[in-house]
Amino acid sequence: MRKLLLAAAATLAFTEQAAAADKVVLMLNWYVYGEHAPFYYGKAKGIYAAEGIDLEIQEGRGSAATTQAVAAKTANFGYVDVPTMMRAAIKGAPVVSTGVLLQTSPMSAMGFVEKNIKKPEDIKGKTVAITPADSMTQIWPLFLKKTGLKESDFQTVAGDAQTKLNAVINGQADLLLGYVMDQSMKIKDATGKDVNAIKFADYGINMVCSGVIANADYVKANADLVKRFMAATTKAVEAAEKEPKAAAQAILDANPKGGKIETLTKGFELTIPLYRTAETKGKRPFQVTDANMSDTVATLVEYGGLDAKAKENPKAFYTNDYLPK
Repeated sequence: MRKLLLAAAATLAFTEQAAAADKVVLMLNWYVYGEHAPFYYGKAKGIYAAEGIDLEIQEGRGSAATTQAVAAKTANFGYVDVPTMMRAAIKGAPVVSTGVLLQTSPMSAMGFVEKNIKKPEDIKGKTVAITPADSMTQIWPLFLKKTGLKESDFQTVAGDAQTKLNAVINGQADLLLGYVMDQSMKIKDATGKDVNAIKFADYGINMVCSGVIANADYVKANADLVKRFMAATTKAVEAAEKEPKAAAQAILDANPKGGKIETLTKGFELTIPLYRTAETKGKRPFQVTDANMSDTVATLVEYGGLDAKAKENPKAFYTNDYLPK
């Protein structure tokens, strides 16, 4: 009888503990790829559970759609392109970033290694595949300005994201504009060939990229939960940085069709250097500086279609108040 009572008490305690966990939905910016590894690893390793969070990770269909879902409170948190979130926020969407993870831009011009395109000068005479109006194409003129290139130095072909990939894969274009840890891995998966990337950030384009966002009203009403979520996510990123392959494997364990372990691992390894700038080197993830965010806003106002009034208060778009010290 005593054993039964003890077992019943243990079961009750476990049930109460499980019931106490807060259900949290995190919607990603896109279909899963290597950049997303820390979230899956954090869930698999019990890091979110240890903070009393029952995490559900949902794939997204673009940062704009995920931002809309967070604004409408159909997802508690989103992982999105922060400049995309800014464009929505300046138009009235009640969203804010609670942690900027990618503090260096992954925007790149990339092509097969065999093309030997390693620096801006090598782009002359080549064909570049772009997607009109996407974030990279908006910033492309700034890259040209920084590197002394002119539109007449090369040809362009335009199409949606898949058409752009196909153009490089099929030899219709020499390069495409893409993210160093995303499109380059898609090309590698499709062809088995390695890719060279000319990174915008190496030529003085200082912009943040991906981060965690939430509904501003949700943040105010659930301050403790937001702190616990950001604490868990910070720990998850730190743990994943130390074990890139295991973190990538966590994606496949949750989603067996999520890619190939080699390119998921490589894609994540290419993401890690984007977590910090010279100013945040040695700091924990997400600790973005005010200067980095102000530079990003200024660049987006000039080149990225962001309303000029955004420059009046860049701090309206983000907060570091819910991050662990």
